[in-house]
Amino acid sequence: MHKASPHRNQRLADQIQRDLAELIPRELRNPSLGLITLQSIELSPDLAHAKVFFTVLGAEPDHALQALQEKAGYLHSLLFKRLHIHTVPTLHFHYDNSVEHGIEMSKLIDQAVDSDHRDETK
Repeated sequence: MHKASPHRNQRLADQIQRDLAELIPRELRNPSLGLITLQSIELSPDLAHAKVFFTVLGAEPDHALQALQEKAGYLHSLLFKRLHIHTVPTLHFHYDNSVEHGIEMSKLIDQAVDSDHRDETK
């Protein structure tokens, strides 16, 4: 029996992300879902589960999450047809709020810098 490549998990995660990025807009054709962007995929060591982290523009994250969860089984079956591997991971969608958090932090930094400039000019 040969050893699996140490980078197999990452290559598979990348392929799943590319495939889902193509499938989601095509299969979830609902303008009320906004623009769903996949941020990353984390695979369990046994490849049985995939955490799919996403962001959304133009819609409520909870609404997009619900739609993705409802279609998870269908998207899994489409991945199975594309990937040609023995075990296709079960998809678990998670909203990634790191982008929003980064924007908030940037705003706070800008406010602090503006406040410092105003204090210096007094």
